[in-house]
Amino acid sequence: MLLPTLHHQMRQCRLCAEAGHEIVQGAVFSMGSNPRVLLIGQAPGVTEAVSKRPFNASSGQRLFTWLAEAGWEEGPFRGTHYMTAVTKCYPGKHPNGKGDRVPSPAEQALCRPYLEQEIRLINPRLMILVGKLAIQLLYPAKATLQELIGTAAYFPPSALTADPLNFDLGRAKQVTQFGGEPDGRYVVPLPHPSGASLWPNLPANKALIGRALALLAAIREGWELG
Repeated sequence: MLLPTLHHQMRQCRLCAEAGHEIVQGAVFSMGSNPRVLLIGQAPGVTEAVSKRPFNASSGQRLFTWLAEAGWEEGPFRGTHYMTAVTKCYPGKHPNGKGDRVPSPAEQALCRPYLEQEIRLINPRLMILVGKLAIQLLYPAKATLQELIGTAAYFPPSALTADPLNFDLGRAKQVTQFGGEPDGRYVVPLPHPSGASLWPNLPANKALIGRALALLAAIREGWELG
């Protein structure tokens, strides 16, 4: 399958709506000119549902403030790399009216084949997992942000040869710094940049985010992922 075919399928998808899930239909993702970095968020927000542009609102402002510390300005990053989410359509507001609804496991399962195809077709050198749902693609649910932020999983080329899709932590090396490897893939988790989350504001957690951004900067520079 080619990426244009996959993108057409994603835009035409009605699986969640037909299953009775209350979503705002319309896949949100973006692909730059030379996507060697794949950034995966949780799900689009209400602004993204209209603009069809990932991380288009206040969460995006904070996210790109972080990425700028790692050496990526927003325009070049969007124009070069690939941005997507665990689920592609806006899930709607939370029933209590505060924030957006978290996509259900059933919705995540319906959308998962699209994400897996994106990973296979992009075959990124670096994956950035933003927020809980994205982080749990690779890491166990019991793992805390305090344990994960500032670390990375490095997959050697041998772990990706048979299939570029690999979420088996047993095939990866857990690291806190770039090792200078010539090939392979790094996977780096980041907390969700939503202003509703207080986690990134705590001084100890700001330090962990700083470590994560320093690690991203080293990977970007070492592998020339401009």
